[in-house]
Amino acid sequence: MTHRTTVAGIPVDTRHWIGGRRVASPDTFTDVSPIDGTALAEIARGGATEAAAAVAAARDAFPAWAATPHTERARVLHAIAYGVEKRLEDLAAVETADNGALLRSHRRGVMPRVAHNFRFFADWLLKLDGEHEDFTTRGHTNHITWDPAGPCALITPWNAPLMLATWKVAPALAAGNTVVLKPAEWSPLTASLLADIAAEAGLPPGVLNVLQGFGAEAGSALVSDPGVRRISFTGSVPTAGHIARAAAAHLTPLSLELGGKSPLLVFADADLDLAVDLAVEQYDNAGQVCLAATRLLVESSVAEEFTRRFTEKAAALVQGDPRDEATDIGPVIHARQREKIDGFVRRALDAGARAVVGGGPHTGPGGLYYAPTLLTDVAQDSEIVQEEVFGPVLTLQTFDTEEEAVTLANDTRFGLAATIATGDRERAGRVAGRLVAGTVWVNCFFVRDLQAPFGGSRSSGIGREGGTWSFDFYCDLKNTVTAPKGWQSHG
Repeated sequence: MTHRTTVAGIPVDTRHWIGGRRVASPDTFTDVSPIDGTALAEIARGGATEAAAAVAAARDAFPAWAATPHTERARVLHAIAYGVEKRLEDLAAVETADNGALLRSHRRGVMPRVAHNFRFFADWLLKLDGEHEDFTTRGHTNHITWDPAGPCALITPWNAPLMLATWKVAPALAAGNTVVLKPAEWSPLTASLLADIAAEAGLPPGVLNVLQGFGAEAGSALVSDPGVRRISFTGSVPTAGHIARAAAAHLTPLSLELGGKSPLLVFADADLDLAVDLAVEQYDNAGQVCLAATRLLVESSVAEEFTRRFTEKAAALVQGDPRDEATDIGPVIHARQREKIDGFVRRALDAGARAVVGGGPHTGPGGLYYAPTLLTDVAQDSEIVQEEVFGPVLTLQTFDTEEEAVTLANDTRFGLAATIATGDRERAGRVAGRLVAGTVWVNCFFVRDLQAPFGGSRSSGIGREGGTWSFDFYCDLKNTVTAPKGWQSHG
């Protein structure tokens, strides 16, 4: 059996990466491109045996990596960043084939951000060395350190595979931990390339391990392993529940980012062209973005004009092959996802919703293209308003007062993000302060700085990562208190 495939002319190893070497599994699963339905590779299908081996390798490598000086850890992470930049075109092409996101976005934004993830957390590690000055308590000196926690299980989604993986991998490694990364089975290929890049950069064997496979098999075994000391997961609420129950058995700390049903509040005093641009931007990556503001809440007095402009702008979007520079929206990731999206839309239409834009699948090769859709006449308690669709489907509701807008915005079980469009600075501050969300954007969207905390409230997750918050999670914080007297002289 061959253990390599070629995607867009680029060779990719399809085995796990455990302890610094490639490891095969008896079984495999087929990785299919959402662009046209072609089979890309047969991927090693890991389970309990491979998960245990990966955790053992991470555990064995941990003491030496944890003891590695901060400057050397940072140097290796910078070398990984350089390796990502050298292979940027390869990574972009492979990930586009694997998950269907736009090639131009991968080239210009996503893969440069992957390199930045490593550089940022390498530099932040060195910054932490001088972050807290020692302080005294009744003459006693307090000295705070961030101690590496141990092997980390990092489970990542398919919608932005490498960027979201390295958002976790980089701080975990910078903190002195070892890692077992389990990428999503629908988009596993760039994680394999990352293993090659990390090895070439000089990362010691066992410090980064890549475990391929399904969540119920490889993922479940991984998070249940008592050798894992941190679990970070991005994905669905039901899966997070399974992970939390497994983690509870060993009191393993968790960081969970679980998606959302975010609102975009458009007030009558907003720049309507800007508001429409923000709304149409929510179709990015075929709507497969956890932060997407899928609920458009528009003040009644401007709703008709907003809808007219939105419809015109949405109609100009080009849907098709994501490798084409002119394409604005590519396919959704998988046939099961397309069916899930269409089920949400059909049930909403049956319940009385009206499709102002789209409303069904878009004809395209492979059948995985779903037309950008805007639904109106939806009830606040309806499924389409309350549940995450994770596709190019938006709803539009109206409000008459600021109070009503805030009430509608907060009336779901989620709380990941929110966007406000207004020309009134005081209103922006007032409304932002009342919204339940981990991130609030005002007259902008998707501006992310790695030093800011990121995470959600309610069912959108537990914890925050980014900047110092990442090190707080991936480390055991220690305060060493030293008495002013009692030293013995050995001179």
